[in-house]
Amino acid sequence: MGHLSGTRLLRLVRPTCARLAVVGLAVACVLGTPAQAQNDKMTPIPIPAQPNAIELGTGVLPNAPNPESWHSQYGSVFARNVTVATLTPFLPDPAKATGAAVIVAPGGGFRTLSMENEGWDTARALQAQGVAAFVLKYRLNQTPADMPGFERSMHEMFSGIARAPRPSPEQAIAGLAPQIADSRAAFALVRKRAAEWRVDPDRIGMVGFSAGAMLTMATTLAGQDAKPAFIGIIYGSLAPVTPPADAPPLFVALAADDPFFANSGFGLIDSWRTAKRPVEFHLYEQGGHGFGMYPKKTTSTGWFDAFSRWIGMHGMLSPRAR
Repeated sequence: MGHLSGTRLLRLVRPTCARLAVVGLAVACVLGTPAQAQNDKMTPIPIPAQPNAIELGTGVLPNAPNPESWHSQYGSVFARNVTVATLTPFLPDPAKATGAAVIVAPGGGFRTLSMENEGWDTARALQAQGVAAFVLKYRLNQTPADMPGFERSMHEMFSGIARAPRPSPEQAIAGLAPQIADSRAAFALVRKRAAEWRVDPDRIGMVGFSAGAMLTMATTLAGQDAKPAFIGIIYGSLAPVTPPADAPPLFVALAADDPFFANSGFGLIDSWRTAKRPVEFHLYEQGGHGFGMYPKKTTSTGWFDAFSRWIGMHGMLSPRAR
C-alpha cells in the first residue's frame, strides 16, 4: 500500500502503527526506508496524462463531490478521490508475449492509490517478462479535497481503527461492492479484447497490495465471472477464509515486522492448504508494510523475483502449448 501522509502525519501514525493488529481491513502506514523518509513531504501534482487508460464503464461513484487529485511522496505518485474506474494496459513485445496476463491492484486503504510503486512499476516488471499487465485504478472512498483536511482525516482513521471490530470476509466483501464491480469489469474487458492484446482468456491472474490484496481476495471469494487463474496477496490480510472449490493458486508475501498483518496467524495459508489448493508463502524477516517495488536493503525486495518464478512454475512465462 502506498504511504499516505506528510511529515506531520508520519509523527502521528508511527505510535499508532505499533499498536495495531488489523485483520480484514487494509489501511496504510508510513514505514518507508530512511531514504524515503527524507522525501516524505506530500506535494500536490497535476493529474498525470494517462493516454492509455480505459474507462471501465462502472459509473461514477455516488455521493462523491470531491474531484480526483494526485500527489507525489517518497519519489512516487498517488491518486485519491477516484470516482471513475480505469484500466491501463502494459502490453509486452508481441515477440515475447506469453499469453498470460495480470490485473494489478494498488493499495492505499481504499482512500488513495499507490499508482506508481504498486501499479505502474509492477506492471512494467511483468511486461518485461512477456506478461500483459493491466493497472486497475478502482474507485475510492472520499477524502477531503485539501491536503490539511486529508491529513486530519487519516489521523482520525488511524486513531479509531485500533478500536474497530474486525470485519468477517463476508462483511468485507459486502463493503466493497463498487471496487469488486470495478475488478470484475477489468477481467471482462481483458477477456473481451484478449485477441487484440494477445492474451489467453484462461490465464488472467490478479495481484494486489494491502487494500488491493483485500480486493484481490474479495474478487476471488465473490465468485461470479472474474475467476482469476492465479492470485498474489502482497502484504495483505491473512485472515482465514473459505476458498471456493476451484480456488486458484495463491502466492503470499508478507514481512514479519508488518504492523498490520504479521501478528494474527496464518489462517489464509491454512485455508488454502486445508482445501488442498496450491499456495506459496514468503514471510520476510524485515520489510514493514508497503515495500512494493521500492528498492530496500531487506530481503522483502526479492518478492517480485519470487512471484515471477512462481508464475513461471505455473506455466505463465511461456506460451501455452496448442
